[in-house]
Amino acid sequence: MRAWEVTGRFGTSEQVHLGERPVPAPAPDEVLIRVRTCGVCRTDLHLAEGDLDPRAPLVVPGHEVVGEVTSVGRDTARFAAGDRVGIAWLRSTCGACRWCRSGAENLCRASRYTGWDADGGFAEYAVVPAAYAYRLPDGIDDLQAAPLLCAGIIGYRSLRRCLLPPGGRLGIYGFGASAHLTAQVAVAQGAEVHVLTRGTGARELALELGAASAGGPYDVPPVPLDSAIVFAPAGELVPVALQALEPGGTLAVAGIHLSDIPSLDYQRHLFREKTLTSVTANTRADGEELLRLAVALGVTAHVTPYPFTEADEALADLAAGRLTGAAVLQMG
Repeated sequence: MRAWEVTGRFGTSEQVHLGERPVPAPAPDEVLIRVRTCGVCRTDLHLAEGDLDPRAPLVVPGHEVVGEVTSVGRDTARFAAGDRVGIAWLRSTCGACRWCRSGAENLCRASRYTGWDADGGFAEYAVVPAAYAYRLPDGIDDLQAAPLLCAGIIGYRSLRRCLLPPGGRLGIYGFGASAHLTAQVAVAQGAEVHVLTRGTGARELALELGAASAGGPYDVPPVPLDSAIVFAPAGELVPVALQALEPGGTLAVAGIHLSDIPSLDYQRHLFREKTLTSVTANTRADGEELLRLAVALGVTAHVTPYPFTEADEALADLAAGRLTGAAVLQMG
């Protein structure tokens, strides 16, 4: 099969390479899927550029995978050949630590991730433990489903972590794949959304999707914010967003990688019981809830499709800020 590999040649034009390798065989607890689409996430870019150290040599990136089950391991009966399933970022946890037992499996110290610890979906076939695969709802096609499996899930967890009150005012800093899905959920649930991002195309899309305002990332929003989410991997936006919060407001930082945060001024940025929190991966429950909400609320991904053979170009466009919404690789 064909598969894109992270070469480790960071900072060059050959950060990823399209090669050939055998079709993987599913372990007893796994399913093998034929990949139909795979979203291109900023985490894949962080991996290709060396912001995240690869945890396996020549690892295949991609963790927004939609495909069809072709075979199943002998110890699982959850799926059958022909089922349409999704593979997301969280790949496995220990199931026994205090985090797993308390419903916070995203904090498990033994957690493993698709496209980082093990090969992902920038390939014609992929395997995944059946317990961590998602049965995809009808009514969402393959192109639309792919971005939901990380951008959507992480955005949804970020929305929960920022403690937005009902009907509250939400600031969104950065407006890529995850943010444009999160904004739709927030608007549909009655929030007043203010987007602060650099691209004119992204600002236009934000207004089309129901944002109350759209400005530059360092602009002061037109109203004080109850909650905010920083999606852009830019630490310098953290004090900006904190200063825009009302007393008692919460800022959630959504990315797995963030540039350094400048020094905070206690009085301006944190006093009056403002909260700064991070978002770490997701639980399977987050994924199940987001997929149900996406159908119920009519969430629609703004997708730019790329042929599978142009994964390197999709990553380059993402790095250069040429994308609006989400990039998705599509098998021929």
